[in-house]
Amino acid sequence: MNELTKVTEQIREFRDKRDWAQFHNPKDMAIAISLEAGELLEHFLWKGPEEVDARVESHKEEITEEISDIAIYLVELADNLGIDLLAAMTDKMAKNDVKYPAAQVKGSSKKYTEYDESGTG
Repeated sequence: MNELTKVTEQIREFRDKRDWAQFHNPKDMAIAISLEAGELLEHFLWKGPEEVDARVESHKEEITEEISDIAIYLVELADNLGIDLLAAMTDKMAKNDVKYPAAQVKGSSKKYTEYDESGTG
C-alpha cells in the first residue's frame, strides 16, 4: 500500500466518522478546492518577489496548512470519482512531456499553443 492510498483511507475515515460524505459531492468539493486555493493566494497578493520570500518564511505553517487543505480535498475528490490520482498524474505528465518538449520550451513560460511547428515559437 503506497502513502497516497494510506492518506486517502485516513481522509475517508475522517469524513465518514462525521457523516460528511453527503456534503462532499463533486461540485462542492471543486468549490472547496478553489476556496482553499484562494486562501493560499491571499498570502502572495500584491507582493513582489522579495516580499513573497519573506512571507513564505514568516508564514510557513499557515501556507503549509492551506496547501494541505487543497491536497486533502483534491485527494478526496479523486477518490469519490473513482480516479486513481497517482495514475492520472503520471498520465498527465506524459502528455505534458509531449506538449512541452524540453528542447523546444526550455526557459520559456509560453503555453504549448504559442509554439509553432518549427519549435521557435
